[in-house]
Amino acid sequence: MATQKKNNHKEKQPPILFGKTQNIIKRVNKLLGGTLVTYFNNPRGSVCHDDVLALFELLEKIGHQEKIYLFIKSSGGNGQASLRIVNLLRQYCKEVVAVIPLECASAATMITLGANEIQMGPMAYLTSVDTSLTHSLSPIDRDNDRVSVSLDELNRVVKLWQAQGSDKSENPYQQLFQHVHPLVIGAVDRAESLSIMLCKELLAYHIENEREAEEIAATLNSKYPSHGYPILIEEAKRIGLKVSHLSPEINTLLLELNELYSEMGQRATTDFDDTHAHGNEILNIWESTGVLVVYQQDKDWFYRTEERRWISLNDNSSWRRVAKVGNKVEKSILHIA
Repeated sequence: MATQKKNNHKEKQPPILFGKTQNIIKRVNKLLGGTLVTYFNNPRGSVCHDDVLALFELLEKIGHQEKIYLFIKSSGGNGQASLRIVNLLRQYCKEVVAVIPLECASAATMITLGANEIQMGPMAYLTSVDTSLTHSLSPIDRDNDRVSVSLDELNRVVKLWQAQGSDKSENPYQQLFQHVHPLVIGAVDRAESLSIMLCKELLAYHIENEREAEEIAATLNSKYPSHGYPILIEEAKRIGLKVSHLSPEINTLLLELNELYSEMGQRATTDFDDTHAHGNEILNIWESTGVLVVYQQDKDWFYRTEERRWISLNDNSSWRRVAKVGNKVEKSILHIA
């Protein structure tokens, strides 16, 4: 049924604005006196382990550099992937400078911890990196999806219980276990320990004082009451990070670049009817001089009414490479498993 409907609908395709983005990167490189590498997630993309292989494609193309300026715009993802990304970057340059014009949250903030310096624009912000986890035993929301659980949320429930002077003979976890499975609580606690360890490993690339690194890691993991709390430039300095203002001219160019990436990463969903659709959305983007690597979603969606959720079918999503070879622009698919 979906196939028949697809024949009567032209599927939406996101644009690849390689020429325009390359022109801006060339201008930024000239102003910086170094090499710009860009990393962009659309709202439905995230930091993931496949990003490491995509970044490797870029770094092999541009070769070893004295200094790499890393533009990041992301709402987060996998913290362990952040460590791998920084480790790979460090093998291709002597110094990393993070240039942040906008959102750089959660696992993306972790990436900046591995940079020698962070340059932030007037709209830029980092966030805390306290870990939330979506476990196979997590509670279910009204849409029948598993919800994420954070250790900070669990600890606050227990503290409120104790602060309200509840019956001390009654264990608050007995009530909590009725809503959150004990294995989920154990997994979240372990994830929190992992998050602190990852932060310390990333800071160790440029901070030799272990105590200083531990204080920064602890602050980012436990100080803030909200996972999305915006850490602005002055707050970042107070934490102990090496932060400076991004120059207005470079900030303007990076915002132009972000606008082009946002156009590339626009929602590209073709609705055939109430229960059938097709997605062709670009989620993750890596780019540097002469090369662009994107992850493009390419799959059918079917709404299973009895389960109140969408399931994917015919998934042909893949990483795709656009590179300038001589005077030609060549396109290919990267087979990243």
